[in-house]
Amino acid sequence: MSHLAVSAIERDRQAYRKARARRSTGIAAVSTIGFAAVLYLAVTRSPGWPRVRQQFFNLDIARDSFPRIIEGLWLNLRVLVVAEVLILVVGLSVALIRTLRGPVFVPVRALAAGYTDLFRGIPLIILLYLIGFGVPGLRLQGVPTSAVVLGTVALVLTYSAYVAEVFRAGIDSVHPSQRAAARSLGLTYRQSMRLVILPQAVRRVIPPLLNDFVALQKDVGLISVLGAVDAVRAAQIESAGTFNFTPYVVAGLLFVALAIPTARLADLAATRLERRERTAGVL
Repeated sequence: MSHLAVSAIERDRQAYRKARARRSTGIAAVSTIGFAAVLYLAVTRSPGWPRVRQQFFNLDIARDSFPRIIEGLWLNLRVLVVAEVLILVVGLSVALIRTLRGPVFVPVRALAAGYTDLFRGIPLIILLYLIGFGVPGLRLQGVPTSAVVLGTVALVLTYSAYVAEVFRAGIDSVHPSQRAAARSLGLTYRQSMRLVILPQAVRRVIPPLLNDFVALQKDVGLISVLGAVDAVRAAQIESAGTFNFTPYVVAGLLFVALAIPTARLADLAATRLERRERTAGVL
């Protein structure tokens, strides 16, 4: 009898939550549509809208420039994939170096700390110029001079410094008892780090890592300053030929379309992590 009463109460609670969720969704939809309508009317009724529409939202120019911009975006995607893999490797390596214990590792820890301080501090655009134009100027044998390769190197150096700090924060967030328990089981430092510490640390830092990669997806367009014909440079070429800014809008929308799935994946990972920690806290 008591079980049936509790079940009925729980059903009422679930029905109330669903009704409240539907009501909140409806209010959010109405307010969003209303705001979008007001914004649309304010823009389209402005005196300069016809000229802005012609210069930034010309459908004929967008259609003509799209093939060359999408071809340039393919270069951005290739750079993105290679850079992401290298950034994970370099960032994790620097983070592990910074977590080494003992006075004997002071020099390498200082070197890793200097690396993160330097490349987190220097603006990416400046680093692109320094590497993209400075390295070819050295005329070293066997060193690549391709704008794409050097641009990728600059991206890896900059983002690895950020990712290294994310990994280090994740490693430090694991409770010291986990390390002590692993060592008490006879695991070496390397084994305890690989089997116990890193799995927990990586799981905790997935949301900020995904956010860093969302930022990287935008910044791969900066390789255009070195002369690489990516989506941004293709848009610049098309814009110079048509005296119209619509190709830049096309390139911007393509980058947005590229970033949205990763952003939603980052939100999903953060929600799952929060739910897991809340469940663990209740248990």
